[in-house]
Amino acid sequence: MDMETPVEIAYQGMSPGLTLQDFIEEHVGELETRFGRITACRVVLKGPGEHQRSGGLYEVNIHLSLPDGREVNTSRTPKVDERHADVRFAISDAFRRARRQLQDHVRKLQGKVKTHEQSPVATVARLAPSGDHGFLETADGREIYFHRNSLLNADMAALGPGTRVTFAEEMGEKGPQASTVKLMGKHAMR
Repeated sequence: MDMETPVEIAYQGMSPGLTLQDFIEEHVGELETRFGRITACRVVLKGPGEHQRSGGLYEVNIHLSLPDGREVNTSRTPKVDERHADVRFAISDAFRRARRQLQDHVRKLQGKVKTHEQSPVATVARLAPSGDHGFLETADGREIYFHRNSLLNADMAALGPGTRVTFAEEMGEKGPQASTVKLMGKHAMR
């Protein structure tokens, strides 16, 4: 392995073993091969007697140091899962979680994280007397048609002129229309 420091393994409530050390070092090597340079790695392996909450299950915590002071910590103990009574399964599961965290970290560094645009906000401009449709006024002053079937979390009776909503716009047969209209909560700050 190319790490700046050797893998540090701490055993709590159990005896250290060379086969477990080799098994852990294989997992660390695999992470480093897939994700580049890991500068340091500390693994804490807690035996079944160390924590009352999980009974006879092993707990594995991993701390990875990356270049430029970045870190990845896998310390969340999974819900009680009887498979964690097998130390090799517990180790593999912890490294699987570390791998997912490293994947997320790499995506962020590469700018490949999905972002969701906020839905535009409008106010109800007017409602038809029939009560089956109305018009929204957008921030740029346009009017957009909406039908009562496009309401997601309210009905027409809850709307009135000036009511703030979010919406998704699409092109209809007669021009722009709101395909989904969602009543904004009382405390929405937009």
